[in-house]
This record gives sequence, C-alpha cells and structure tokens, in this order.
Amino acid sequence: MLRGTLCLLILVPAVAPGFAQVAGKPVLSAEPAPAAAAAPPTPVQPALTSVSPDYVIGAKDSLKVDVWKEPNLSGTQPVRPDGKITLPLIGDIVASGFTPTQLAKDITDRLKQFVTEPTVDVTVLAVNSQQIFFIGEVGKVGPMAITPGMTILQAIASAGGLTPYANKKKIYIWRGQPGKEQKIPFDYTKALKKGDMQGVTLLPGDTIVVPS
Repeated sequence: MLRGTLCLLILVPAVAPGFAQVAGKPVLSAEPAPAAAAAPPTPVQPALTSVSPDYVIGAKDSLKVDVWKEPNLSGTQPVRPDGKITLPLIGDIVASGFTPTQLAKDITDRLKQFVTEPTVDVTVLAVNSQQIFFIGEVGKVGPMAITPGMTILQAIASAGGLTPYANKKKIYIWRGQPGKEQKIPFDYTKALKKGDMQGVTLLPGDTIVVPS
C-alpha cells in the first residue's frame, strides 16, 4: 500500500439468484416460475353389474358389446323397448330374451360374413328391465329397477326408506300373474330384531305395499 494514500473498501452486498436490487434491499424478481404440467384427466369407467350367466336380457337393459380387435364394431348398446339393439354392419337384432352368451354367439355368427373369425363378448352394464313397484309409506313410490338377488330390505333402502307413518309390521308383497297373486307378509321390525338383514328376495314384477 502506498504511503499517504487512503484506500476505501466498498462492500457490495451479494444478491442471490432470483432477487433484484431495489433501493439497497433485495426483492423478488418479476421472473415467473415455470408452470407445472397439468395431469391428464382420468377416464371414468362405468361400474359393471354382476349378473348370473343365465340372466335373460330385457328391454331397457344396457349392454357392452366387445368385438376383439374391432373397436369400430364395439361399444355400449341400450336395449330398446322393442327388445332390439343396433350394431354396425349387422343392423337391428333382437337382444331381449337371450342370455349374454347366447347373444354373443348370435352376433358372432352374423359377423362372419364381414369379419374373419370374429370373437364377441357381451356384458350387461345395467339391469333396467327388471322392476318392482312400491305403494304406500316409502320415500319414493312407483317403479324401481332391481338387481338380481335384491332383497326387500335393500329395496326399501333404495326407495328412500320408510316414512314415519309406515306400519312396519304389516308390509306385504303382491307376487304373481293376475288371478294367481300371492300375498307374502313381511314384518320389517321383526326382521331387524332377528338379525335377518336380508329379508325376502324379490322377483321382477313384485309389488311392495307399505300401509300406514
């Protein structure tokens, strides 16, 4: 150091990356952070209805027809009130009255003139053809679609439960064709006390009467 010379050391504060110097104070810079990539939406798959292999398809049921390696021939098919579905190449065919296996074979035979060795699978997505009817003191009166094996307790719960005015000991089921009806009594209170949480298994066409 030279004699007689005054040396001044000027300290400059270090500025960290991402900060700017404003009026002697570090502040965040205006540089935006990179946006995170949005995750693609997860496709929602329809819940499949569990039916027995001998289930007979009916009007208003919803079916899924899969033709192996033929996506243009596959898809969801509603069974119309006339019992038919419409398929590419084939057109209208009757689905009502067939089991899923029988319908798959019928579709396979019809596709052979268009597709080499077609492999077809038919799945029941929703059972809407089998209905019961509620009358009286339940949350929702009228028709209701049932699933195979549904019990009266499950049906009552699906109908919104009993109203406060329901006579739980006098519930009954009307079953059978006109002139051959069968009255099946059901004691809701007794079924719960006995631990019978399933109750009577319902059949399509049953009418559940819940008196007050």
